[in-house]
This record gives sequence, structure tokens and C-alpha cells, in this order.
Amino acid sequence: MSLFGSIQMASNTLRANEIGLQVVGQNIANANTPGYVREEVIYSPAPTQRVGGLLLGLGVMTEAVVQKIDLFLEERLRGAVSEEARAATLEQAYIDLEKLVGELTETDLSTSLTNFFSSISEILNQPEDFSVRHLAVLQGETLTTDINRLAQRVGDLRVDVNDRIKDMADEMNRLIEEIRVLNVRIAETEGGDTSASDAVGLRDQRLVALTSLAEMIDIRVVEQRSGGVTVYAGGDYLVFEGVSREVEVHLTSDRGLAAADIYIVDTQARLDTSAGQLNGLIEARDDTLGDFLDQLDDFSETLIFEFNKAYSRGQGLHGYTELTSTYQVDETNVPLDQAGLTFTPENGMFQVMVHNTRTGLTQTTDILVDLNGLDDDMTLEDLRLALDAINGISAEITISNELKITSTDPNQEFAFAGDTSGVLAALGLNTFFDGAGALSISVNDVVKEDSATFAASESGIGIDTENAVILANFIDQPLASQNDASLAVLYDRMIGQMTQGATVATSTAEGARVYTLSLEGQKMAMSGVNLDEEAVRMIAFQRSFQASSKYIVTLTELFELLVSL
Repeated sequence: MSLFGSIQMASNTLRANEIGLQVVGQNIANANTPGYVREEVIYSPAPTQRVGGLLLGLGVMTEAVVQKIDLFLEERLRGAVSEEARAATLEQAYIDLEKLVGELTETDLSTSLTNFFSSISEILNQPEDFSVRHLAVLQGETLTTDINRLAQRVGDLRVDVNDRIKDMADEMNRLIEEIRVLNVRIAETEGGDTSASDAVGLRDQRLVALTSLAEMIDIRVVEQRSGGVTVYAGGDYLVFEGVSREVEVHLTSDRGLAAADIYIVDTQARLDTSAGQLNGLIEARDDTLGDFLDQLDDFSETLIFEFNKAYSRGQGLHGYTELTSTYQVDETNVPLDQAGLTFTPENGMFQVMVHNTRTGLTQTTDILVDLNGLDDDMTLEDLRLALDAINGISAEITISNELKITSTDPNQEFAFAGDTSGVLAALGLNTFFDGAGALSISVNDVVKEDSATFAASESGIGIDTENAVILANFIDQPLASQNDASLAVLYDRMIGQMTQGATVATSTAEGARVYTLSLEGQKMAMSGVNLDEEAVRMIAFQRSFQASSKYIVTLTELFELLVSL
């Protein structure tokens, strides 16, 4: 090898060390840059050259600058990120729900229930005191207001979660397009198979975009020979090298909410996800919050109908001179259990008491409610005729298909007793609660306007407080319609399921966080920048650069000596 060849070899070495120093500087500069992957220079010995009978090396070759990355680890990490995002979303939904319920605080629903039934117990001590009955009505209003408020707030939280799902479509489209553009730029920069170097800056940007997309939905990423990637969501691709698919929001009705879901525009297929924020939000909206609202509705419906069935068997301090049902039927000539009532009556009977306030005499009439499924089941019109036939009262059906009962004598008042059919509760006659669920439950206007009508008596108008005894203990009474579970059991079951779900969600989220951190630790060990290691590499390149420079100086001196001979 000639002196010129040796000088050229040393020059190549200087350039190789210069590139190495530049890469070290790049790593140090981006030591704290999110998403940055450590770069590394790939060196290899240059081809040999035959000189006479010898094979002499030609120095060093700089083959490429590449990222230090484990693609398999990156795929596992994206899956962990998706699962952590899903778990964290569910955990937050339970945290928000528990704050709204506020169990074990002084303003929780169980406190309102306890206060309401305790106020009924006070009637037993002072049955003639109007203020005690009025307090029971006020506590009932507080209870219904608390149920309304809880249902409204949980519903609002569900709407907020649904709005977040709607907003995700635009962000997903932005990330999908960003990945597509980066695919094209990476392929152009790397030149396909013609370059061994990575388009490191562009690949870092794409890696950040892929991680952000993985937080939203679980994805599978396959790198192509061109340097681009294909991104799959379930069995559908969102990005295929330089081609992308947009997503859009579809709305469907779900329990009174215009529920959002995300579909692929090209195929009109629902985006198939099993993890990520999208999956967590959908599960939070439909299962966590939706199921809680369903349970709250079921609890409220049970409270309304079952309490009203017990309440409607009693009488107040005085009877009624006029009363209109609060629930209406769809058709007046259809059996009552098929007439579209919110609550369904059954076969049985009830009694109508007509009391003469002047003589003190009470006439009691049995009304048979035939709903046995055979011929001639009772309709609202049949019930009207049966009531209208009782001496002292008249009955009519209003234009809105409600039943109205009126005393025909100013000295007479009427009341009800012994209802085994539930028809009074189903129609809303002599009832305490109104409504059909958690959002609509309220106290009947009749008892709100006149608390003396509170049905505490069981044997007649103003006679005893036996019905109040039943009502005061009603929260612990087994209910046949709920497989002998009481209202207290139903409430505890609802709260228990929420608490159990929150515990599981917290445990799952914590496990997902730990697993993600362990994978991130593995990634940092391989792809992260260690300043100590970079300092060692910098010194090594510096010394090599100095040695190469000294080598050139020595060759130059030899060349000058040769010229001077």
C-alpha cells in the first residue's frame, strides 16, 4: 500500500470517528426527549487489498446509523400501553361514580332511606299530630330528590364519557394520517433496500404516533421491507404503507342516550377493539355507569310499586272527596295487565270504604279484580263501572284515560283497604310515590298537599296506626317480586357491586401500570440514552480521532522525508 493510500485510509478513519462523535452528540442532546431511540453507528472492516503476497486491510467502513430498538419488545409495550389505558379509564370511571354515590357520608342515599323510614316510625308515637305526618312527607321528598339527583349526575357523567368517544375519532384520524405520511417519508429517505441506515428522526416521530394510537385502541404493527408499517385494528387495517383509512362516529340509541361508536369509513365496519381508551370508555359508559343506572332504576321502581302496594291498603286521618289516578292506560277496554300501565296489577281484590262524616257510619264494598288470564279480564272501563255502582261515589274516565273518583255527597268521604291485586298502586290511587324510575320518582301531589291523608291506619279512617307499623319496617320486609330480597338488600347489593367493581378496576389498573413500567424499563435499557455510556464512547472516539490524526502526521513526515531524498 502506498503512502497516499495509507493517508486516505487514515482520512476515512477520521471521518468514521467524526460520524461516531456526531451520533454520540445526537444521543446526548436527546437524552430527555420523549420517544427518542438511541442511535448507533455500525462499523465494519474495509475490504482487503493484495500487495504482492500480502493481504492488507484498507481501514474501517461506516455501514449505517441505526436505532437500537427491539421491535418485538415495542409490540409488547404497545399492547401493555393499550391495556393500561383501558384499565386506567375504567378505574377513573369508578372513582367518579363512587364520588357521586358518596356512600358512608352524611349525604348518601342510605342516609335518606334511613331518615325516611325513621320519620314514619314517629307517626306511631304521635298519630294525631299533623306535623309528624308532614315530616314523613318531607323526608319522602328528600329521598326522591336525592334519587333524582344521583340519577341525573350519573347520567351526566355517562354523557361526558360518550362525548369523549365522539372526540376520539378526529384524534385517531390525525394520528392515522400522520403515520401514513411518515411511512412515505421514511421509505423515500431510506430508499427501500438501497440503504442500511434508518431514517432515525422520522422513525422516532412515527414511534411516538404509534404509541399515542395504541393508547386509544389496541393495534398490531407490521413493518414492511420498504420501511413503512401496516397498522391493524382487529382484522382491519388502518394504515398500509402509503394508504390509510379514516374512521367516523356512528350514533345508536341506548337507554335514552345517543351512544357513539367508531366505524371504519371504507368498510362501514365497527372498529374492533379489546383494549385502549376507546374500549375503556365504551365499557365505562355501557357497563359501569349504564348498569348502575339500570340498578338504580330497578331499585326506584321497586320502591315505588312495592311501597305503594303496602301504602294503598291504608287510610289517613280523613278520606278523599275527589281522587284521580296518576297513571294512565293506553286503552280503556283492554285488560288492565295489558293496558300499558307502568306497573302491572294481578288477580285479586280491594275494598272501598265510604264514610259518612255526619253519622259516623262506614260502608265497605269489595271490588274483585279479575286478571286470571281467562275470559272477561277486568278493564279500566269495567273498574269504572264497579266503582260507579257504589252508593256515595261516582267514577269516570278522563280524556287522558285516567280514572277519577268523586264523592256524590258533601258529607261522605271514601278510602281504600285490603288491596291484594296491586291495582291501586298500578293506577296511582291512594299512593305515596309517583314516577316510573330514578329520574321521575317523586311524592304524590295529593299527600304533599294534605299530609293528613298519609295512610297510617289499616282498619278505617283515622282508627289506628297498624299500616304505619308495616310501612316503617318496609325497608327490611322480604319482597316476593325480588325473590324475597328486601329494599335494604337491593340497595346493599347495588352498592356492593359498585364497590367490588371499583376494587377490581383499581387492582387491574395497578397491575397494568406495573407491567407497563417493567417493559418500559427493558426498553430504556436497550433504547434509552445512558449519559455515562455515551461519555465513554465519546472519549473512545476522541482518542481514536487523535490517534488517526497522529498517524496522518507520521505519514506526512515520511512523505516529506521521501520527497527530500
